Amino acid sequence: MSVSVPPVTRRAFLVSASASLLAGCMGTGRPLPVEAPASVGRRIDPEYLYMYRAMPEEQFPLPAVDLSKINPVYYRQVVDYISDEPTGTIIVDTPNRFLYLTMEGGKAMRYGVGIGRDGFTWGGTARIAYKKEWPVWTPPSEMIDRQPELEPYRNKGMGPSLENPLGARALYIFEGNRDTLYRLHGTNEFWSIGKAVSSGCVRLLNQDVIDLYNRVPNGTRVVVRQA
Repeated sequence: MSVSVPPVTRRAFLVSASASLLAGCMGTGRPLPVEAPASVGRRIDPEYLYMYRAMPEEQFPLPAVDLSKINPVYYRQVVDYISDEPTGTIIVDTPNRFLYLTMEGGKAMRYGVGIGRDGFTWGGTARIAYKKEWPVWTPPSEMIDRQPELEPYRNKGMGPSLENPLGARALYIFEGNRDTLYRLHGTNEFWSIGKAVSSGCVRLLNQDVIDLYNRVPNGTRVVVRQA
């Protein structure tokens, strides 16, 4: 059964970042089938153009996203979502390239993501230990050994910039006190959304990771599903 979801409204887009987290145990979630946002020919709804607008106010000004190059199903949108997870949980659906932030009333904010090689190596339940704006990227030693051109970044990492692989924001995922090395982060490589890519963990468009960053606090429950 297909459920038609109208384009996200500005009110839904501005849902408060302070949604309270409720205690609960891990369960299963199943998204209802959702149609792509409506468009007329090549015209893109102004709501989406606003969501993915240029952001000159950022430390490193972000360009607008060329939405004509992205499948509309991966645009940020509120969808029907059935889940036993408490409101305010991040659920990464690795096989289908979606990230959900559960909301009240059987809804979720859904983001399109790209999954890098490291994004397939861990699954389970954890938490956001901390978040960073315009983070430093420190490549793993194993990556540096494979790619000697990264040697200058072994000790101090790569400073923030539009070229930094972590993009405008990064959310660091810990299991207890152990760093999973799993990251939710931004990217300017719009073509990689909805695809499996060669590097990284879970990447969102920079405008989307900023939105997610503003909605969730440290300590947010994260569920990563690999199947």
